[in-house]
Amino acid sequence: MNLLSVENISKSFGELVLFKDLSFGINQGQKIALIAKNGTGKTSILNIMSGADSPDSGQVNYRKGIRMSFLEQEPELDPNLTVEETIFASDNEILKVIHAYEKALENPEDADAYQSAFEGMERFNAWDFETLYKQILFKLKLEDLNANVGKLSGGQKKRLSLANAIINKPDLLVLDEPTNHLDLEMIEWLEEYFAKENMTLFMVTHDRFFLERVCNEIIELDNGQLYPYKGNYSYYLEKKEARIEQEVAEQHKSEQLFKKELTWMRKQPKARTTKSKSRIDDFQQIKEKASQRRKEHEVQLEINMERVGSKILELHKISKSYPDKPILDKFEYTFTKGERIGVIGKNGTGKTTFLNILTGSDEPDGGKVVVGETTKFGYYTQAGIEIKPGQKVIDVIRDVGDFIPLKKGRQISAQQLLERFLFDRKKQYDFVEKLSGGERKRLYLCRVLIQNPNFLILDEPTNDLDIVTLNVLESFLLDFPGCLIVVSHDRYFMDKIVDHLFVFRGDAEVEDFPGNYSDYRAYEDSKIVEERKEKLADKSDNANSADSKPTPSKAKLTYLEQKEHKNLEKEIQKLEKKKIAAQQKFADPELSGDDIDALSKELQQVLDAIETKTERWFELSAILEE
Repeated sequence: MNLLSVENISKSFGELVLFKDLSFGINQGQKIALIAKNGTGKTSILNIMSGADSPDSGQVNYRKGIRMSFLEQEPELDPNLTVEETIFASDNEILKVIHAYEKALENPEDADAYQSAFEGMERFNAWDFETLYKQILFKLKLEDLNANVGKLSGGQKKRLSLANAIINKPDLLVLDEPTNHLDLEMIEWLEEYFAKENMTLFMVTHDRFFLERVCNEIIELDNGQLYPYKGNYSYYLEKKEARIEQEVAEQHKSEQLFKKELTWMRKQPKARTTKSKSRIDDFQQIKEKASQRRKEHEVQLEINMERVGSKILELHKISKSYPDKPILDKFEYTFTKGERIGVIGKNGTGKTTFLNILTGSDEPDGGKVVVGETTKFGYYTQAGIEIKPGQKVIDVIRDVGDFIPLKKGRQISAQQLLERFLFDRKKQYDFVEKLSGGERKRLYLCRVLIQNPNFLILDEPTNDLDIVTLNVLESFLLDFPGCLIVVSHDRYFMDKIVDHLFVFRGDAEVEDFPGNYSDYRAYEDSKIVEERKEKLADKSDNANSADSKPTPSKAKLTYLEQKEHKNLEKEIQKLEKKKIAAQQKFADPELSGDDIDALSKELQQVLDAIETKTERWFELSAILEE
């Protein structure tokens, strides 16, 4: 069933043409991601779909009666409402029924109002829905329902808008960077929620793990053309590579044909027959096709950074806390050459504070930070660039330096650096305020790198960057010979570039974990398995020690059932290990779409087997415990 159709829409700002004549449709049950470079109009397409903007030409057709929710990058909320009032302010009828019931509870003396509200809850079966919306708010760390929206941080407002969009149960949910401002735990919860809910989604996101696990179709906007891929991110990568190879082959054929036709045209035949006139017309089309060039830029920076001394950075018994919030407690660490550390943890556990202490922009309460004489920090913060009125893109880089040294005595100018980070010469002389959010992030990254640091600190560098730029950044960081610390919720990014993790667990607990993010998740899952084994063992011990004498309940189990009961625990443990092994395989970037499908089926079979055997174990245990 078609929910929405986009027909031949175009959008431009002055001379800048974002896109023209784009068409696509969204059917019920699809979970679609739109992929494109920053500045090519992704957010404009979402705004047009949601009705927040209108196209220069073309139209968007909606199915009659469709309910649609739109999560913006910068949501606008009423600052005078509380968190709960914001939820109830929607036009969802069930929420209005719940709101009326909660008001009735506040005034128990009005028996008629309470009875009416109670009947409304029964009629709409709203009891479960009330539990659901409070659970969603809790998962998104919005426990204080009476908090005033005007006092919330930008991240909290984004999470509140996301909760509002989900709770409204729309027919179509449109999301602009839904994982921004979410910590890893929230992202994984959201993945599971979208995977199991029968929702229709259309989103823009740079989170490739999220794309892999949630989306079943990807639409790429590339050089003004839309390319649909019926599969997840791995399938998209595989098919895109095949498409580009085909385009290169066709380009070569077009160039050969163009040379042949050019020779014929230069002969200037005197007789202009119908056939020759047609050939002349065809020549113009061939010429146009042959002259097309893919506007792909690959960054290959070989920065010749300043030499790193034997002493780089030392942390001696660092402590830091805020009222009722300890961050660090006598934390110690000595950085060595080539360190590549990822920093993860829930929001509010002190990750950014930790980075600020390293760079000297914040002071510890106790302890000492010793920075080596040759250590030169490059610090990419979440704050981004401070925009000066009338400042051009090129000036942002030249304010720091005109060039940076490369290996083998070469150097790269500010203009060349910007070109390598996908800013063409024309774009370099645009005003900074005209750039999209992702382009500003990319510009800020250039500004940090041109300073030629030997110790890079990146705080959420992947927010608002498109996938093309992320690949560019990853390639650069893989070749970067200096020390690197990254705070990021992008699991794909972290898996590729870090060797070990600082895990901020809260209450000043920081764990040094030897491995990348997928290694860490596998370790955490194994801990859950161990806890489950202990619980199963406790139940078994309790059942065996409850009474040393034979009881009627034990007599109810046959010999074969008793044997089955003992074997089930071992089988469940084996299946749990098999589940973890299957989940780890998904991290392989070389997987094809068919491989992903096969793995998904394999994993589902394992999960089904675990559920079946666990239910059987409890069934037999219940008989034993009677």
